[in-house]
Amino acid sequence: MPHGRDDGRRVTRGDLGAWLIKGNADLVDLTGRFARDPRVTSWCVRPGYRARLMGAGQPVVFWASGSRGRLPYGVWGIGRLTGEPEPGPDVRAPWTVPLDLTVLPEACRLSRDRLRADPRLAGLEVFRQPQAANPSYLTRAQFTALVDHLPGEVAAAGHHRPPPRIRAGAGGEPGTTSAPATW
Repeated sequence: MPHGRDDGRRVTRGDLGAWLIKGNADLVDLTGRFARDPRVTSWCVRPGYRARLMGAGQPVVFWASGSRGRLPYGVWGIGRLTGEPEPGPDVRAPWTVPLDLTVLPEACRLSRDRLRADPRLAGLEVFRQPQAANPSYLTRAQFTALVDHLPGEVAAAGHHRPPPRIRAGAGGEPGTTSAPATW
């Protein structure tokens, strides 16, 4: 199934390649912020089942969005989650997920036009539902395809490996795996 799963949920740990978090460069000066410090140590995510699936060691991709003509929007960074999301101060507040993510130099960023042109990536959720809340996701196959577009030195940094597969046990719940306990 190219665009999701047949059990009503869009992502499970078993088919997760990477989380995708978005920032709107029309609303916030992301270019200036990342020029001062390309490291991202946390980001807001919406509470829900996806946030509850997030855990340390999982890959994460940063997607810059905004008006189509202003900047080359698309993948601006890649990294890993360093923990589970933390709830906000009240029930309506977003959660915050800890990250170890570095925004790539401009020459290494992957434009949405380049990624949309790759048939393996044309069905990305961020293309189909650009206004959806954080986090979005890439399947294992999509994340592998995205890594094919990364410059060699970025791919060699080690953030590009998908998480280990989780085998489903009885009732579709995660079973045993060789993954670390924090996954």
